[in-house]
Amino acid sequence: MQKQTIYRSLAAVVAFAATAQFLLSSHAGAQAQALNEPPVYPPLAVANSEAGVVLEVREAYSVLEFGWFDAERSRRVPVRLYMPHIATAAAPVPLIAFSHGIGGSRAGYSHLGRYWASNGFASLHVQHLGSDRAIWTGGTFGPLSILVNLQDAAQDANAIHRARDISFALTKVLDAQEVAGKLNPGKIIAAGHSYGANTTMLLAGAEVEREGKLIALRDPRVKAALIISAPPFYGASDLAKIVKPITVPTLHVTGTKDDIAVPGYRSGAEDRVHVYEAMQTVKELVLFEGATHSIFTDRIDRAGFDLNAIVKRGTREVSLRFFQDVLDAKAEATPLKRVAAWLDDNASLIAKKPVQSAYSAN
Repeated sequence: MQKQTIYRSLAAVVAFAATAQFLLSSHAGAQAQALNEPPVYPPLAVANSEAGVVLEVREAYSVLEFGWFDAERSRRVPVRLYMPHIATAAAPVPLIAFSHGIGGSRAGYSHLGRYWASNGFASLHVQHLGSDRAIWTGGTFGPLSILVNLQDAAQDANAIHRARDISFALTKVLDAQEVAGKLNPGKIIAAGHSYGANTTMLLAGAEVEREGKLIALRDPRVKAALIISAPPFYGASDLAKIVKPITVPTLHVTGTKDDIAVPGYRSGAEDRVHVYEAMQTVKELVLFEGATHSIFTDRIDRAGFDLNAIVKRGTREVSLRFFQDVLDAKAEATPLKRVAAWLDDNASLIAKKPVQSAYSAN
């Protein structure tokens, strides 16, 4: 019998979208430049190095990469850090810890990292070995090997490793000589897309029971969570119970066409909304009209050039408002007032009706 996973067939959930991204890579890079966004980066070597390597220096931020190694788990943890230049020891900046979707890497979601860093938030993008871009390299049996890699990526062990990767990377970056004293350890927010959204929820406090054992990977340093296109936790019937321990504020970003359909698996956009509805903490939902599952990545997906530009820009803007809200010590009465104001100002982009798709997870 196949081993039960935290995300039953989660690899299949995103396989179609991620494969489409892979096939469209050259076209996406050209269109990204037209969108005034950074092009898609080529694959990077996964180095094992304690020292940071500077990849890029801009007026507002720098981009560094580290190839850390977690000796306790005998596991490499490559990261990319978008670091604002305004950071000083006297005024350290907040830190966003970002977890990519299945088949991604530390180079992905750069449109978010650059924007956040340009607005005073450091952004640490962690690469999760075992569920990163290496799954696309296949093997002896070509496409069949890729499918096997996808299934392996969704196993419990990888789901647990991903959350621990983030916690390990947070500890390392806070101690990194290159940014010593420039990051505020009291202002850390977790963020992620798709599989990375599930990772983010685990870090924020979600608890999953497996064979009588509780998987609890809460990192108390996480003060809020940005959850983009989150599938539910499959193999568990009570979503509300799983997410009940999450007490930090959450912002959920998805779209009315955030559907995934592959052979043997169906997950409708309403599943993302169900995750939001199950939360019992301070929360807000951003439901973009027409947005698809892969639209939040760097690539231009099937939703079209114009909508990609709109949704990417909207995601950057509203996420920044969320970060500002949750770190505002004076915002207790109306904790997400900036997000609410953004939603009012951009009502034309937001769905007016509940999500209805042809299928849902089962």
